[in-house]
Amino acid sequence: MDAKRRSRPAGRIVTAAAAAVLFGCSGSGSEPSPRPTPAPPVSAAGQQGLSYFTGLPARSAPVLAVKIDNVLPARPHTGLAEADIVYVEQVEAGQSRLLAIYSSRLPEKVGPVRSARESDIELLGQFGRAALAYSGSHSALSPLIHAAPLVALAQGDAPQAYVRDRTRLAPHNLYLDPERALAAAPQATTAGDIGFRFGAAPAGGTPVSEHTVRFPAARFTFTWSGTERRWLVGMDGVAARTTDGGRLGASTVVVQYVDIHPSRFSDRGGSVSPYTESVGAGSALVLRDGRSHDARWSRPTAASGTSFTTTTGQPLAFAPGQVWVVLAAR
Repeated sequence: MDAKRRSRPAGRIVTAAAAAVLFGCSGSGSEPSPRPTPAPPVSAAGQQGLSYFTGLPARSAPVLAVKIDNVLPARPHTGLAEADIVYVEQVEAGQSRLLAIYSSRLPEKVGPVRSARESDIELLGQFGRAALAYSGSHSALSPLIHAAPLVALAQGDAPQAYVRDRTRLAPHNLYLDPERALAAAPQATTAGDIGFRFGAAPAGGTPVSEHTVRFPAARFTFTWSGTERRWLVGMDGVAARTTDGGRLGASTVVVQYVDIHPSRFSDRGGSVSPYTESVGAGSALVLRDGRSHDARWSRPTAASGTSFTTTTGQPLAFAPGQVWVVLAAR
């Protein structure tokens, strides 16, 4: 693994947290900073040396997905600031978990790591053969994960990549060394075009200073900072920070409305795991530069990427930087 891909400690690079599932609401407050003159979207895929996932300079590197705990005892997170993309998914009892995608940068440690869900298989299909790091899964789900077009890296598959933090309570204390994880997954494919486009903001949009999305048992608020040029993240009414004290924030937040229904699996307490459909088409809300934009998303097959367009059908460019995608119920 190229040691030069190590980045600064988590929290010093912009990120964000997000969330949700039942409904979202937004409101306006302080006037957002001036927007750039609209220009045709720029495709990261067509720009040599730019990341397909963030639109920022990056070298070609393997894709590592990490399933991250997101209940209160799991916070603050570690290594989340270095992720290129963070997906937010609904799990049992109305809670949420995060699926962080790494390629451009690798932190020294990521976590806490928790178990995978059936929805992760479909969601990761657009990344080629990504490496998936997770603590474990339902016994009946494990064969499906190992048969899927990804590299399964449960704790038992790559024990040398995991460590327990004895200062935190189990099960919220399992952490991953990303470089060791990728060393155990030489067949993981490099980052490719997953449909994201980056460039100047589209014309129009609605000025918004804050947007909240809710799960049945969680609340996520994104507050625009004109000074930092990003959406600062709050979880359950508290500012979200990393273990080194850095505030989480995202350049672009996407609320992608999808179908969510019960899966075939349940947790140890008998709660049925929800299944999030990420293949299909529907509406979305894209937050960037202090404005919200109504959008449409489309992903024809599990092997194809997800494209986002304006309501008139034009590609909708994201702001370069970390992207959060909240998979919320229609």
